[in-house]
Amino acid sequence: MILPGLVSVTFRQLSPAAIVGLVRQAGLSGIEWGGDIHVPHGDLARAREVRALTAGAGLAVAAYGSYYKAAHSEGAGLSFGRVLETAVTLGAPVIRVWAGPAGSAETDAATRTRVVADLERIAGLSAAAGVRIAAEFHGGTLTDTNESAARLLAEVTHPNFHAYWQPSVNYDDAACLAGIDLIGPRLSHVHVFHWETVRNRRPLAEGAERWAKFLGRISAVPGDRHAMLEFVEADTPESFLRDAATLTEWLRRRG
Repeated sequence: MILPGLVSVTFRQLSPAAIVGLVRQAGLSGIEWGGDIHVPHGDLARAREVRALTAGAGLAVAAYGSYYKAAHSEGAGLSFGRVLETAVTLGAPVIRVWAGPAGSAETDAATRTRVVADLERIAGLSAAAGVRIAAEFHGGTLTDTNESAARLLAEVTHPNFHAYWQPSVNYDDAACLAGIDLIGPRLSHVHVFHWETVRNRRPLAEGAERWAKFLGRISAVPGDRHAMLEFVEADTPESFLRDAATLTEWLRRRG
């Protein structure tokens, strides 16, 4: 089943309470809480507060959107132990992480080996806590191309390692669908948006044709996951509510 949700960094300027109110108004079911502003890494008091706010509104904590970069963050002062403790306190079933500090073309073999080893390590630590690890499908990391992402999923063999998916602005529909296929049963959540470019966000409804293809392919992957709106036109609540109505209608039609 695909459930509708929101990535909280869509509204970094809003408080967690305001975001919960918007998500409830929109009729969505879950929130990925960001580790930069809304639930900072290591702020357990805030994690408990946001967990209670979310549950009190009848919503799910879909994930913890951390900014942990494999083979980089430990040396930069952000321990994965702190990230994991925050996620557990928040009640997040999934921690989103970044697959390294640089894109595949800029990452040498030795660094790639370290990224893989760190992803194996944190997947094991998280499994012991009952939390899944999922790499962001994103530029500037080792999931920046379909080819590199497929290689990474083969290299990281721990069964607790998964991947998010989102459409690349550099890929046509066929290449995007291939990205979903290569993740396969390791598909975690999905980030939903419709952009002409990163700086030119458009109403989600304008992407109906391509998202029908994407959601059809995602629906065929076993398991439940959230399809979460991430960023909207002009960063306004009005745009979010409009796009949320579009997304929920698409999912309703799919049953």
